[in-house]
Amino acid sequence: MIRLVILDVDGCMTDGKIIYTADGLELKNFNVKDGFIIKAWIKMGHHAAIITGRDSTIVMNRARELDIPYVHQGVKDKRAVAIQMCDELGIQPYEVAVIGDDLNDYNLLQWAGQAYTPRDGSEYLKTFAEVLDRSGGDACVREMIEKVIRRNGEEEKFLALWI
Repeated sequence: MIRLVILDVDGCMTDGKIIYTADGLELKNFNVKDGFIIKAWIKMGHHAAIITGRDSTIVMNRARELDIPYVHQGVKDKRAVAIQMCDELGIQPYEVAVIGDDLNDYNLLQWAGQAYTPRDGSEYLKTFAEVLDRSGGDACVREMIEKVIRRNGEEEKFLALWI
């Protein structure tokens, strides 16, 4: 059973575009459907984490909004951070699902029990990760977590949050 989902930001939670205003402010576009399922996942008693290579105040704001307690930014070795986090939480790699879209996610995806990549993820990841129908920023995190919920056999628990 998956107990922890680890999310990449740029290219998964967003479409990968980074927009800068004339004043140098950074903008990112998040999908509300991803946020909906992340909050539900946490309400179901599971863990969610963000591990990203970039460092952004916007990501911290989004994580706070979604009640994601584990946020690691500016990470070069995502797998090492995941291993340390899992040791602290008492979670095994086979209890982890990860979504990533590019080569800096490769080692983390290979380590996890379930690996997912958006439709527009790197071709190198598609050789071993499950390719989602949706692209980054287009509710691919929602698609991933719904698959995890089904595979965990927790559809009734999930639907009971709303119905």
